[in-house]
Amino acid sequence: MSTGAGDGIAAAGGGPARHIPVLLDEVIAALAPRPGEVFLDGTFGAGGYTRAILNAGASVIAIDRDPDAIASGRAMEAQLAGRLRLVQGRFSDLDIHGGQGALDGVVLDIGVSSMQLDEGERGFSFRQDGPLDMRMSQSGPSAAEIVNHADLTALTRIIGILGEERQASATAGATVGRRAARPFSRTADLAALVAETAPAGPRERIHPATRTFQALRIHVNDELGELGRALFAAERALTAGGRLAVVTFHSLEDRIVKRFLADRSGGVGGSRHLPEVKASEPTFRLPKRGAQTPTEGECAANPRARSAKLRSAIRTEAPARSAEMSLFGLPRLPAAETFKETSR
Repeated sequence: MSTGAGDGIAAAGGGPARHIPVLLDEVIAALAPRPGEVFLDGTFGAGGYTRAILNAGASVIAIDRDPDAIASGRAMEAQLAGRLRLVQGRFSDLDIHGGQGALDGVVLDIGVSSMQLDEGERGFSFRQDGPLDMRMSQSGPSAAEIVNHADLTALTRIIGILGEERQASATAGATVGRRAARPFSRTADLAALVAETAPAGPRERIHPATRTFQALRIHVNDELGELGRALFAAERALTAGGRLAVVTFHSLEDRIVKRFLADRSGGVGGSRHLPEVKASEPTFRLPKRGAQTPTEGECAANPRARSAKLRSAIRTEAPARSAEMSLFGLPRLPAAETFKETSR
């Protein structure tokens, strides 16, 4: 049976889907949805995974921080007569929306959506000019506020750690120097400065601003913290036998998921990061070792799939463990709200 996004239920908004769901067949195989089951899609986007789950006969609670994504899915929600419920919010609250121990499956597709990248006015992309925004929820501090108000040390760490950018010091220094004369407000302006300050090497195939924009987006939306909290929430929300599928797109995200599943599938309640936790039963078992990656054919058809990894797990009957964020070893960086307050 095909699990293509165009089968059965119409695309979000009633038209063709603008986003190609990555590793769709592999995700649906891991979730194994059946009629009568209830799933939660923590990153609704254009509804690709949601449609495939619904086409299998299950019901879906779909969450997205982006009000535009929720608005575009209302027609699809109305079409389903109670089998789809859309919620604007954070996927770290998925257990609040899905209930404790009530879900048969959870899917998370981490990172920015193709829709957000393709719409210049959202300010996520360096390839087209727009306001330097990057806020998934369209509220709170923007990327411009971080770029214009973070001190040199903080900006260097944000770009270097979250963007894994080797030229973070040069980029941050040039940014701080330029903003004193003219603050940044547009994506093209920042992208041009980064390209001039830290040009791509002869063997690099990505735009020089790729990592800097990635770092700012992750920081603006607290994406790593959200992912960690969502994994703990999924542990609380899944019923015994429930399936978890998480698609990530870069090493920082994948490291968090890998660490969580290694910890939760082991026979102790914590790793070397949490030596004080007493031994307990595994809360997940891993049906596959390691991560699944896209085929060459999928990468050729959808270049944005190149860096994707899927990790999946099945919930056991053991009670959920303590949600200790120290498990993930997240970097200590000033919150985006710090720069919102500074700018007032």
